[in-house]
Amino acid sequence: MKRQQGFTLIELMIVVAIIGILAAVAVPAYQNYTIRAQVSEGTSLVGGVETAFAEAYANTSSAYSINSEIGISNSVYGTYVSSVGLTAPGQIAVVYGGSAVNAAINGSEIYFQAYTSPNGDITWLCNSGTASTNALKNKKLTAIGATGTAGTTTPVAMSGGKPVITNGAYLPAICR
Repeated sequence: MKRQQGFTLIELMIVVAIIGILAAVAVPAYQNYTIRAQVSEGTSLVGGVETAFAEAYANTSSAYSINSEIGISNSVYGTYVSSVGLTAPGQIAVVYGGSAVNAAINGSEIYFQAYTSPNGDITWLCNSGTASTNALKNKKLTAIGATGTAGTTTPVAMSGGKPVITNGAYLPAICR
């Protein structure tokens, strides 16, 4: 007698169920990973604007509000970032667009504000979250280009009008 070989229907259903469970866990994690990767492009593009601003501020003690005033192009952009530039004195906005098709970030912004420490060093804080509030309080930072007292626990208001990315799962570590 020849015995039949193969999988039973129950065995196949168990395998399909396991694959379904793994997919249900993996797909949202992959989407968050993709969004974080797109958001990180903005923080890398900000570095050039921060450096140019810090150099101009060190030379003139003026807080500039336009990219061309600090000697860089007004059209700083990337694959997922539609623009990076100064929007207010000492404030840089990163606007996501271009190929950033995810609704969670497309058309949204992240802000970086320049602050000085008591010894004159420039520090950049992102958005107005808990990290920024704690840094202001602990390091006695004063906003460049904005009025206020050193060590105030209220970050500078963000200008612009576009939605600000606040989901900590998408933001870089320096913005959380």
